[in-house]
Amino acid sequence: MADAILYGVVQTIIESLGSSTLNQIGSIWGVNAELEKMKKTISTIQAVLEDAEEQQVNNHQVKDWLMKLRDAVFDADDLLSEFSTHVLQQKVMDGDKIVKKVRTFFSSSNPVVFSLGMSCKLKAMRERFNDISNDKDQFQLKLETRVVSRGRDQTHSFVPDEEVIGRETDKQAIIDLLLDFDVEDNVSFISIVGIGGLGKTTLAQYVFNDKKVQTNFELKIWVCVSDVFDIKTIVEMIIGSTTGRKPVNLDMDPLQNELRRTLNQKKYLLILDDVWNEDSENWHNLKRLLIGGAKGRINPGHY
Repeated sequence: MADAILYGVVQTIIESLGSSTLNQIGSIWGVNAELEKMKKTISTIQAVLEDAEEQQVNNHQVKDWLMKLRDAVFDADDLLSEFSTHVLQQKVMDGDKIVKKVRTFFSSSNPVVFSLGMSCKLKAMRERFNDISNDKDQFQLKLETRVVSRGRDQTHSFVPDEEVIGRETDKQAIIDLLLDFDVEDNVSFISIVGIGGLGKTTLAQYVFNDKKVQTNFELKIWVCVSDVFDIKTIVEMIIGSTTGRKPVNLDMDPLQNELRRTLNQKKYLLILDDVWNEDSENWHNLKRLLIGGAKGRINPGHY
């Protein structure tokens, strides 16, 4: 069986390269062609990983090839993390539009300079994978197919302090945004965005359990959304997290009434973790249901 970690990172990269968010930015910056070429090349390499793992036991050349591949894969993972987070975490999703946020909790630079530099880096990375892909042909590796599930365990709000290292700056920047109540809207969104493995959930947990956050929000709610962004289910989970009892067999209208009673004029922080949805209409519909609390912020963690 192919190395689970290597295969998992490769799969994450392929999914990231095919995401609509990354492709929207790639289109703006003119790097979509590089992203698509890299995706095809990495998918081709992924198909022979199974056989390469088996052959490396008796073939040192295959073993060296896999080592080069591992280095390239992890470098690509870092590069795409930089690419996706540089722009996306600077934005706040507000109803049906994306608006720029003045303060951010990740580094920023001139967008034109960054896009040109990133284009060169992507091209170099794509060529690196091309060389690796061409090298594989000499080994006559067999193609394998594998269905990979993105499923993961339900997340929760607790994290021991000793597990969070080196995130103080990020945490404080998010808390500053959360405690900035000089906003016009009753409901706002802050997004923690990036590909898998960046530690977004851990950072959200760290913020959620901070003492300042504890004292400034009357209600603190954690909901793990995962694959399906279903508003009815999310409302049920919000009510369940707040009241300790999940509504059963209620239609949407009584559910929204109970949600409004639950949130009525309370300052609340709602973290939606493991969110994959990018449909602005869904966010707008959810926002309408969440109006009614005192001014605060909602923090969806994106994967």
